[in-house]
Amino acid sequence: MTDGPTILVLGGARSGKSRHAEAIVSALPPPWLYVATAQSFDAEMEERIAIHRARRSSDWQTVEAPIDLSATLKSLPGDRPVLIDCLTVWLSNLVLGEHDVERATDALEDALQRRDAATVLVSSEVGLSIVPDNALARRFRDAQGVLNQRIAEIADRVVLVAAGLPLVLKPQ
Repeated sequence: MTDGPTILVLGGARSGKSRHAEAIVSALPPPWLYVATAQSFDAEMEERIAIHRARRSSDWQTVEAPIDLSATLKSLPGDRPVLIDCLTVWLSNLVLGEHDVERATDALEDALQRRDAATVLVSSEVGLSIVPDNALARRFRDAQGVLNQRIAEIADRVVLVAAGLPLVLKPQ
């Protein structure tokens, strides 16, 4: 197990989960590493990424890892706090790219367990809504639920954020 805690921050869209995760990491000594999984394919996504970047101070170093998150984690300095935002976008990248989700999740778990510093992961809770009307969306929703459960199992702490308010589900 790691020396630094692994913290999973869950929530719905625009729930405040990223802001809460940033606050957790920024309470630790800088510099901080921000591992971004999003890819910018259109103007709307570019704007979302810009908003996230604008609210972070210069103490943050951004590393992009849209697919190979485990290799990126292993390559980072083990003594620096890391924020991964977000597992849902990463999973979407994997599913749409027809990558082996099970193998990628195994590799991510392994990389997380090798970390020495705090690692905070952001992920969406997508299973609280209606059942999607198509097979791809149902497959994604199910895979997201499994991914969240697997990361929650190895995490030291799990926090659900709703309306900007954190609720601790698994204490450290």
